[in-house]
Parts: sequence; structure tokens; C-alpha cells
Amino acid sequence: MFIIILGAPGSGKGTVSKLLSEMVDVKHISTGDMFRQEISKDNRTGRLVNRYISKGLLVPDEIVNNIIVEIINNNEKGLILDGYPRTINQAKFLEKVLHEKHRQIDKVFNLDINDQEIIYRTEKRRICSNTECGEIYNLEFKKPLEFNTCDKCGEALFHRDDDKKRIIQNRLELYHKRSKEIVSYYENKGLLTNIKLNLNENITKKELKKYLK
Repeated sequence: MFIIILGAPGSGKGTVSKLLSEMVDVKHISTGDMFRQEISKDNRTGRLVNRYISKGLLVPDEIVNNIIVEIINNNEKGLILDGYPRTINQAKFLEKVLHEKHRQIDKVFNLDINDQEIIYRTEKRRICSNTECGEIYNLEFKKPLEFNTCDKCGEALFHRDDDKKRIIQNRLELYHKRSKEIVSYYENKGLLTNIKLNLNENITKKELKKYLK
């Protein structure tokens, strides 16, 4: 099964993806985490990715596509793709790769939340520094039991640079310029389901089960 999660930066794609992953037993891949892993390698690709991310810019399609192919090849069972594709070129590339494997996209979810709630949510967001855990917290409505410490693995939490206000505003502006085209693309294919979210209410597995039907 291949599921795509669309939505602005900070809209809750990671939370929804993790719930879906548990429900359908398919691995969740966040392009944000994927990029951070590349950056940590300190190779040519990682340095290129960091150059774009640090400025709040989208990583070029060619770089993203090369990374995603390797991930798909290592996950024949399927994937929940969080944050990819972001452009029509990426969407067509993904379809081509899956077609060659006699696979297809099964569902596309679009998360709808307003910008002011996103900025507030991301400024309060903290992430577990353990990449194998990656648990997400919010200092407003999902606080860790112990200050700055992950409840699940005990590692330190951190505030990502791309979650800070100036960067998130740039990312939102870019997202809105490009999102209409990609949303319409999947809507026209009959694959898109819109999910309305708000700041104070997290979606449940029960609600997602309804959307999966």
C-alpha cells in the first residue's frame, strides 16, 4: 500500500502518518527526517540539501527523487509518504517508479489547517533527538512528562531550525504557491481526501479508519 500525506509544514503530517502506519502496518517516511539524515552524512548530497533547508527553500526535484527511489526499493511492501511529492514533476516521477514495479498510489490525504495555527504549533513543537524514535511533542498540548526529555526513549528533545518562526513563514509562503497544483492533480485522479484539522484537537485512529474506507 502506498499512501501520500499532503499538507503545509507543521500541519500534522507526521502525527497522521504515524497513526496510519500503525493501522495498516506500512512504514512511514518523512522527507524532513530523510533530509536530516542526508545532512548528517556530511556528503555532497547532504550539503546541497542543507543549503536549501537552512534558507527555508524547497530541495530541487532531482535531489529528492534520487533519494526517494532508494527508499522505495528498500520498502517493497509499501510506504506512507509524508511530505512527498511536493511538485507535479515529483508526482509524475513517483507514478513512473511505482508503475515500473506494478504498484500504484492507493490514497492521498490532504491536511487542512490555517497558517496562524501552524506557526503557533511549530513554535511550540519539540522533537526527540533519537532518530530511531522521533517522537513529536508540543509544549502547549502534548508536553513531555520530564522537561526536554522524551517519554519513550529518554533522549533529549530539540527545536528544529526549520520550525522557527522566520523559517516556517518562508516555508508556508512557498507551500501555498505550489500546493494548489499538486492538490488539484490528485483530486482530478479521484485519489484525494481532505481532512480538516485544528490546533486543539488531534485526529484519532477511529476517524482515520473512516477515511481509509
